[in-house]
Amino acid sequence: MDTFPILTIVTFLPLVGAVAVAIAPARNARALALTAALATWVASLLLVIGFAGGPQRGGLFQFVIAADWIPFFGIQYKMGVDGLSLILVILTTTLSWISILASFRPIKERIKEYMISFLILEVGMIGVFVALDLFLFYIFWEIVLVPMYLIIGIWGGANRIYATIKFVLYTLVGSLLMLVAILATAFAFQAAHGGSWTGAFDFEQLRSFAATSGFADGLQLAAFLAFFLAFAIKVPMFPFHTWLPDAHVEAPTAGSVILAGVMLKLGAYGFIRFALPLFPAAAQTFGPAIIVLSLIAIIYGAIVALVQPDLKKLVAYSSVSHMGFVTLGIFVFNQQGLDGAILQIVNHGLITGGLFLLVGVIYERTHDRAIAKMGGLAGTTPVYALTLGFFVFASAGLPGLSGFVGEFLVLVGAFLYSPIVAAVATFCMILAAAYLLWMFQRVVFGELSDFLGGLGHHLTDMTPTEVLTLAPLGALIVIFGVFPGLILDLVAGPVANVLRDVTQASPIAIAPEVAVVAIALPIAYVVLRLIYVAYEDTRGGQAIEAGGGAR
Repeated sequence: MDTFPILTIVTFLPLVGAVAVAIAPARNARALALTAALATWVASLLLVIGFAGGPQRGGLFQFVIAADWIPFFGIQYKMGVDGLSLILVILTTTLSWISILASFRPIKERIKEYMISFLILEVGMIGVFVALDLFLFYIFWEIVLVPMYLIIGIWGGANRIYATIKFVLYTLVGSLLMLVAILATAFAFQAAHGGSWTGAFDFEQLRSFAATSGFADGLQLAAFLAFFLAFAIKVPMFPFHTWLPDAHVEAPTAGSVILAGVMLKLGAYGFIRFALPLFPAAAQTFGPAIIVLSLIAIIYGAIVALVQPDLKKLVAYSSVSHMGFVTLGIFVFNQQGLDGAILQIVNHGLITGGLFLLVGVIYERTHDRAIAKMGGLAGTTPVYALTLGFFVFASAGLPGLSGFVGEFLVLVGAFLYSPIVAAVATFCMILAAAYLLWMFQRVVFGELSDFLGGLGHHLTDMTPTEVLTLAPLGALIVIFGVFPGLILDLVAGPVANVLRDVTQASPIAIAPEVAVVAIALPIAYVVLRLIYVAYEDTRGGQAIEAGGGAR
């Protein structure tokens, strides 16, 4: 299979499906889109069959395909997978067909356009994980933005325009800075090789150059910050997270599944694949500050999720908290932490994707997500209640399910880095259990609420199609919880390579005032944000009182 263009097929098969959907009558759009997504999923499984694992080959790129694209600048069409990208490609193709199947009932208008957008989105996401040329990586990175913009902006909720513009603006700012950093890195490589552009965008050659000669300290600091901003917005890390709750709440159910399950992982993948190996000294320099931001994200996301009245927004803020564990595991720079971060990347996609599907199930019946209006679902919809309980406990880190293993390894890695950091992160796990179990208790137990009781025969249990969308996710959560080695063995080589690159570097000396500003900015942001929210709440309360007085 090394000579067969399997990666090209896996990447662009959804595009073939999108063309077929565009040509065919609208009544066939759902079936054609699902067929294309399933075919892509099957083709991606062939990668697993042909992938040669083990310490000798597990860390090397396989199925590599390379061809000159813009030879004057050394830009190539170059793709390949190692254990890390292989896992994420499988996650993407799995969640894609599940999301398309879950869209059959909710999406009733412009079905053809919706399915085309979804399939093009899949092309971009797979391309990000397999691209080995930085310019090609950037192209796929930007492709992802357009269909998600359409999915939220056309098929989203009442405030979809505001949410999608906010999402695009945040992402574009980070992306453009990353493009500048890619070009600067290529120019530096070209200058160091006598003016030759050969390999200037080739990730493998750039990584080799970074490990031997290394980029200048100033370039490392500036380029790492640019890459960091692009990836931190996508994760999203605090304080760049504010686009996420709005996008999740307004997106259709399947859009939220892909947003949480795959698109957030693009940022985490970018850190591991590009930022750490190419700029290891800068990563060492900014690592402590990023760990602080990760801890703030874990705490902030959990506390805000605890007080959310909207079921979907609760799950959205839980993503901020859980992805904080991912970035924490990455930047403690040890094997346990990085293993746990990669496990959490996969686990979060499976678990939070399932939770968003379950929110969509109840929303389709009630057209409401207010937790206060729920209650008593265990007696009326027992299958739904049981399924929700399973995913809630998985998200809370119940031993035996996949969420536990990833969080445990991250905490072990954090303890090796600093017991204080591990103590703070461990305390936040209690908050996670609090907001998840409290939500579950209010939604499922007790007497059937008046609101749900008034729905009558519309309040039905899960359909076979809805069960089918969740069953694969539940099965994988159990399998990876019992056998986490299935993932850890695949990523052992990439983890060893990344840690070797970053631990051999030393932090770059920077002025103390720069470090103070880097730490003070997020703190100032939090304080100003709290003041603004308090002001808005006060003004809203005064408006209500004034309105009441007028009446």
